Amino acid sequence: MQAQSSKEITALLIAWSEGDDTALDRLAPLIQSELHRLARHYMSRERPGHLLQTSALVNEAYLRLIDWKNVRWQNRAHFFGVAAQMMRRILVDFARERQYLKHGGGTLRVSLDEAASFVAKRNTDLVALDDALTALAEVDPRKVRVVEMRFFAGLSVEEVANVLKVSKETVMRDWRLAKVWLLRELEGEAVIRER
Repeated sequence: MQAQSSKEITALLIAWSEGDDTALDRLAPLIQSELHRLARHYMSRERPGHLLQTSALVNEAYLRLIDWKNVRWQNRAHFFGVAAQMMRRILVDFARERQYLKHGGGTLRVSLDEAASFVAKRNTDLVALDDALTALAEVDPRKVRVVEMRFFAGLSVEEVANVLKVSKETVMRDWRLAKVWLLRELEGEAVIRER
């Protein structure tokens, strides 16, 4: 059943890429549950009471995905890898906007005593991870793609290898090295914030 669904999604993605607008109508219900799974995965890492809800994240990602007119979708894994990347961007943009508003973007005036009474805490995890991934992309963009597809999209090593057109061993090596690199970057970020 899963293999049939995967093949059907791939065939519909290719048809849609080739201009068949009816393929999108048939594709939407097939990808809906997977997009919700990705969004739930992302949102489980967010703080409780996050203002952005799972359905809003799915809807925003879906709208952005269908706006991509000239994408040549390779297969299901390629599509969900891009979807995961978009969800990450949406959440990071949301976190940065909240940070902007917290730090004067909304120009809320408070007294010095009031300001001293609460600590401005960044949406650290997601913003710091995005910053670390951006820095890693300057050194090795493929490792960032591996992290996005494995960590954010939940794709298998085989699916990532297929999308990137590399061996499974290369994906595993990139995955291990990227995790070590990101951990070092995030620990350094934590030390800087504590000072």
